[in-house]
Amino acid sequence: MNGCAAGWSWDITRLRGSLKWQFFYLYVLIDIFSRYVVGWLVAGAENAGLAQALIDETCNKQGIARDALTLHSDRGSPMRAKTTAELLVDLGVAASFSRPRVSNDNPFSEAQFKTFKYRPEFPACFWGLEHARAHSREFFPWYNNEHRHSGIGFMTPAAVHFGTAPALWQQRAAVLQAAYLAHPERFKGKIPSPPDLPVIVGINLPKPQPSEPPHDLIQTPALLTNLHTEVSHSH
Repeated sequence: MNGCAAGWSWDITRLRGSLKWQFFYLYVLIDIFSRYVVGWLVAGAENAGLAQALIDETCNKQGIARDALTLHSDRGSPMRAKTTAELLVDLGVAASFSRPRVSNDNPFSEAQFKTFKYRPEFPACFWGLEHARAHSREFFPWYNNEHRHSGIGFMTPAAVHFGTAPALWQQRAAVLQAAYLAHPERFKGKIPSPPDLPVIVGINLPKPQPSEPPHDLIQTPALLTNLHTEVSHSH
């Protein structure tokens, strides 16, 4: 993916309630390029109907055109439900799933849930559904608009999602250059630059193949002649 709204990831995580075996369920849709949370809900159950309503509402809210979005998920029951597949077909959204028996194949959603649950204000348990929703209403605006994400050059998800990140990057570069000009000895002679912004983002992208080193062997006319002779004899 090389732009926002080209690919989203979604998942569901459990939130512990105050009673034994009580859980609430947080559904989250995240843009994998910008890390911007485009939609979420907290419910008392995990089911396909709620997920479909969230996907449908979020696609409409974000103005997603047909055949413009790929939606990635793991292989949970709501994700694999026939009705979910039918909804995605109706919306013109392509479905992508984690590989079978691979536990970490939905990394963007998993990382976002980790940020959610590792915040200092995350409670040991939630006293009710409204408590979980109130906590989420405070968290997601912070996450989208204030959190500096290491995976997107320490920009906020909103800055990348709405296209202001390049201008902010230029501002940071100007500040670093001014610092270098004032005290170059602090930077060992190298002008510092801000972290790179995302260009291409994906899940299970192929690893770049190392370029083949140049051969030390120099082909001479005699060698070429011998090679041609051997090839001709082999046919």
